[in-house]
Amino acid sequence: MKLNLLSCEAQRPDRRAIAKCMVEISKNISESLANELTDILLEGNAVDIAVSDKNSGSALRALRKLDIDYEIVE
Repeated sequence: MKLNLLSCEAQRPDRRAIAKCMVEISKNISESLANELTDILLEGNAVDIAVSDKNSGSALRALRKLDIDYEIVE
């Protein structure tokens, strides 16, 4: 499943938690790439990530907990 992360609505976003979440839920994102994608997301740009289907439910819950708006692409 592909997700388009649109924005983070948290008042004080936790960069480390967002990057860690991306590493845990995605198929092929390294820690350094997750840090870069987190910076891009917090600057207001959308980010695409691929999530394994078996983790999709927990991935969506984790993103909602971090106040990240997303849309499901596939």
